Amino acid sequence: MTDSVKLDAKVSRRSLLKGAAGIAGLAAGSGAITGFPYIKASEPKVLRYLGTGVNEGDLIGQQCFKDTGIKIEYISATTDDVTKRVVTQPNSFDVLDTEYFSLKKLVPSGNILGLEAKKIKEFNNITPVFTKGQLPNGKKIGDQGTAPWKVLYLDGANSKNFSKTATDYVTLIPTVYNADTLGIRPDLIKRPITSWAELLNPEFKGKASILNIPSIGIMDAAMVIEATGQHKYADKGNMTKEEIDLTMKIMTEAKKAGQFRAFWKDFNESVNLMASGETVIQSMWSPAVTKVRSMGIPCTFQPLKEGYRSWASGFCISKATTGPKLEWAYEFVNWFLSGWAGGYLNRQGYYSAVLSTAKANMTVDEWGYWMEGKAAKSDIKAPDGSLLEKAGAVRDGGSYDDRMGGVACWNAVKDEHDYMVRKWNEFIAA
Repeated sequence: MTDSVKLDAKVSRRSLLKGAAGIAGLAAGSGAITGFPYIKASEPKVLRYLGTGVNEGDLIGQQCFKDTGIKIEYISATTDDVTKRVVTQPNSFDVLDTEYFSLKKLVPSGNILGLEAKKIKEFNNITPVFTKGQLPNGKKIGDQGTAPWKVLYLDGANSKNFSKTATDYVTLIPTVYNADTLGIRPDLIKRPITSWAELLNPEFKGKASILNIPSIGIMDAAMVIEATGQHKYADKGNMTKEEIDLTMKIMTEAKKAGQFRAFWKDFNESVNLMASGETVIQSMWSPAVTKVRSMGIPCTFQPLKEGYRSWASGFCISKATTGPKLEWAYEFVNWFLSGWAGGYLNRQGYYSAVLSTAKANMTVDEWGYWMEGKAAKSDIKAPDGSLLEKAGAVRDGGSYDDRMGGVACWNAVKDEHDYMVRKWNEFIAA
């Protein structure tokens, strides 16, 4: 059946129902017919989507509605506030978009529902980065921190415990992920940058920045400190109290010496700092670098010899999501993995969970540039059509295999999380 025939069929059925309801109403009003069943208009398909904004976007919402009839109501919050809302207000959202490192806080609350893998059409095609901790070519990648495959499965739908082996129930259906590093202004630095250690280089006093999200910021700090040779962590994602103290001591000394211009909390802050030239080197996310470049300002997502700090996000569902909403939630997740959203997010510098469907929604040249490390044959455009790169450009860090193969650690929640947050806040206030 063609799309046009399907559409006509839907319109015809809808018209028939409306017509029948109208006739029934007239007849009932005249008293000619009694006992005619009441026909209720179908309930609109609306899902409340809680997240940080990474996967959110008007174009995604519009395309989802066009393809499925599901209306997405976005509820945006910071990473920490998303977690608080899940723990305290599980009735306030239907679908949750969160990072894997948050699961160590969320799963014990019992407020998220394990998703059935068999209901996810593309589950077996999800990249092995999530399921096995390796690239599609079989290369193992770094596992320090909360690596996704460590927290992917639950013992059961309502379990508060992770399973060490594969089960039928999944904590998060993965959507996007990336390998993060430092962003730099090459036009203002004018020399090669190859190490995380440069963030503390006095050369950049008053021109450096680190992100102020404790769980993530301390990982960047650890990458920097390890790169300077001041300490070697057994697991940057699960520091001891002594390691937290050492990390914060070194960062506080740098702060008091005037090393940092700012501590940013969201995407737009990081973009503004780099675009204005207030900072020349800082913690940064790939799409933020892309945004700065789209403004015509030189900015590089700099590969570093020590590797990348990685993160990953996915969808889960509130335990309060039941009935039709639960089925719509599965429909939405399946739509998200079907390719349009994956291609859209890949064009912003993220990576999609199902590579094959995303590839089918990108041109050969786009795939070559974003995923294979090839020089663009034609201009590279953003999802909104604006120019990102001119023909001949090569993506920072190269191919998917080069970047994800260089992951050193993953965002994490530490056993000493509360202690770490307290020490981090002391550092910010110092």
